[in-house]
Amino acid sequence: MDVVNVTADAEEFTCNAYLLDGDVPALVDAGTMPGVEDVVTRYTSDLDRVVLTHQHHDHVGELDAVLDAFDPELSAYADHPRRDRALADGDEIELGEETFEVVYTPGHAGDHVSLVGETALFSGDVVVYNDGAFDDGSFGRTDMAGQSRERLVESLRDLLDRLPESVTSMYAGHGDPFHATDEESVRDVIERALSRAERREPKYPDE
Repeated sequence: MDVVNVTADAEEFTCNAYLLDGDVPALVDAGTMPGVEDVVTRYTSDLDRVVLTHQHHDHVGELDAVLDAFDPELSAYADHPRRDRALADGDEIELGEETFEVVYTPGHAGDHVSLVGETALFSGDVVVYNDGAFDDGSFGRTDMAGQSRERLVESLRDLLDRLPESVTSMYAGHGDPFHATDEESVRDVIERALSRAERREPKYPDE
């Protein structure tokens, strides 16, 4: 299954928006990059599904443009005026060439979900490989209104409990994707992020 970050060339702050090819062409998050729908058309003329990990602005800023261009099914945990399918913890959804389990992972956002497949994890902002705080296992910020470090810690534990050993790639909402090596697995990255989150120290101590 090929995964393309269609917002990789963005000049504005955005999340990573991932296009999955296969039997069910799908987009995970939409980002804020103007013209993202044009980038999608370089890879496919059909987009069957858009799934939101959560509805922070950097993940949905260009959502309407994508929906207008392709008329895909919109799946999200929280209500949205254009939502076609309400996601719930434990649901299964087909994206690209895999079936993914929806894992409810709040803390960074109250409506946050992660998507766990056989070989790939789309983790949104609950866990990322590298960012401005840590370079080999980090977690979404929890210092703003409506966020909770305690709930994020629980979410990371839930994610580890439901992560198959066969998952070898992690595609996060920010930073670089991670692909497992002989020395480091996706589970290792999440466990490192969990350990750091459990310390309850500020993620960005200088802010």
